[in-house]
Amino acid sequence: MVRDRGIGKSNVPATGKGVFSLAPYIFSKNPWITADTRISYLLKTIQPVYYPVLALVAFPVNVLTIVVLSRGKCGLSKGVTRYLIAMATADLLVVILDLVLRHITIVYWEVFIFLMNIPVCNVHAALLYAANDCSVWFTVMFTFDRFVAIRCQNLKAKYCTGRTAAVVLGIVATLSCLKNIFWYFLLSGIYGMSNMPWFCQAKYSVMISLSWTVVEFGNFLFTPVIPFVVILLLNVLTIRQVLVASRARKRLWSRSRGDINKDPEMENRRKSLILLLVVSANFIVLWMLFVVHIVWKRLVYLRRPSVGYITGATTTPPSTLSELGYMLQLLSCCTNTALYALTQSKFRQQMGEVVKSPFTRFLR
Repeated sequence: MVRDRGIGKSNVPATGKGVFSLAPYIFSKNPWITADTRISYLLKTIQPVYYPVLALVAFPVNVLTIVVLSRGKCGLSKGVTRYLIAMATADLLVVILDLVLRHITIVYWEVFIFLMNIPVCNVHAALLYAANDCSVWFTVMFTFDRFVAIRCQNLKAKYCTGRTAAVVLGIVATLSCLKNIFWYFLLSGIYGMSNMPWFCQAKYSVMISLSWTVVEFGNFLFTPVIPFVVILLLNVLTIRQVLVASRARKRLWSRSRGDINKDPEMENRRKSLILLLVVSANFIVLWMLFVVHIVWKRLVYLRRPSVGYITGATTTPPSTLSELGYMLQLLSCCTNTALYALTQSKFRQQMGEVVKSPFTRFLR
């Protein structure tokens, strides 16, 4: 929407002295600097270090995850393995397209100002939003797969297979690419070098058109609002089913075989539930601020359509919410590997073998 243009270059320092020029204002005694502004200055001072370090960690971590899972020795089914590989691949694309080619270039805009002369921003935007959609919806499809495996035993044998996973992932990837082709035509090829949701420059006539409103609203609705709600709902239903089934099965197992032997079926369900909750909780926690900011901003426009950021309305979400939301959203691209390592013993073992393999071959 056109009012979003009033946000300005939220990641660009107010002066031309460099990326850390706002640091002295964080603890300034100037009474005109509000708490929200100080937090915003703090985040903008952290980002020049945070984003490059995150990129240096996220890129090799996702590559390592893809290599480990591709070996097929982690004790996971083919369907689960394919979902996790697809999620890691999508996260890797987000790291390249969003973290490296967008946020780092915006933070160090004085170094990458030459991008203004390369008219490929609309292509970049279409690929970036497609990768984001894939990352989010792959998580949704994985959650649904685990929901079927735990709650719908009749469909488990037919749906929770490697072939079904490949078909579902292919459909999601195709639809994500088709959905985001619109941005190629709505946005220009010129970079805006600002941390706005649409970081490419666009004509005023396009931004006030109905097509822009429909595409923008649909983009925020399908990613990440609907996935956020769906994942929450599926997790609640899955946990409820597991708790009810585990109580009944525990009573039957203790009566028939005593407490000496563990129930293998319940152990498998427990491992599946842990993996599901780890992936889902990671998405929900790290995307929550981003979703809250989007919903809050849309509600402001619905209630007061003539009021936007340009007027400085007090009901609009603070800029710090948007900045922190971006930072946490990008953090979600490299945390899954750590969570797999913490919860899956075979994944830890295989990861150790992959890391040691080059050194072992060199010694041999």
